[in-house]
Amino acid sequence: MARCVAKFGEDGRPVESDGRLDAAAFHRNHQPIWAVLQKFLAGKSGDVLEAGSGTGQHVVHFARLAPDIIWWPSDLDARHLKSIDAWRAHAGLSNIRPPLRIDLGDPAWCPAMQDGSGPKALLAVFCANVIHIAPWRVAEGLFAGSARYLRPDGRLLLYGPFKRDGKHTALSNAAFDTSLRERDPEWGVRDIGDLEQLADGVGLTWIETMEMPANNMILVFGRSNTA
Repeated sequence: MARCVAKFGEDGRPVESDGRLDAAAFHRNHQPIWAVLQKFLAGKSGDVLEAGSGTGQHVVHFARLAPDIIWWPSDLDARHLKSIDAWRAHAGLSNIRPPLRIDLGDPAWCPAMQDGSGPKALLAVFCANVIHIAPWRVAEGLFAGSARYLRPDGRLLLYGPFKRDGKHTALSNAAFDTSLRERDPEWGVRDIGDLEQLADGVGLTWIETMEMPANNMILVFGRSNTA
């Protein structure tokens, strides 16, 4: 089972009585992330899965702004799943489905993706700040599952810090990478080239990279025959 360092609710931030957790990063990055997502989602309909939803704040924000999209949050951690469901209930939006328990380390992800109770072909998979705080097999499973479940015009969008050609893009990212690897040698800021190779191996291909605030990026991947 994949491990993850981001356990919201154990970081000293407020926890509401209904289980809603608050992530400081959400308040910093939800607007620039949405500015990128809306360009791809504009005029489209379908199912979008957020892989590793954490507190659930992002998916609620996105669902409110894109009512024609069906949003599927997911996570592995039980406290996160409770928070996601609480944020979903608090928002009262009809286009957010109950959170799926997905282990990204498993390319099949979860039974709901197989038995018809989950989404069918996905318009997009969005994943923020996950693969650098988890073992490499989580990145492998994320790409394999995305290749399995994305529809022909679908996209995998990854948000977070990344290296280019083996080099960090900022000193702060280098320090962050060191701290992650000290905590667990299987974690660390991933290199774009390694992710491109991972994509190639499952029939996906890199489409574009967008620079984001605070030395982050969004990497976009699609199917090799439609990109």
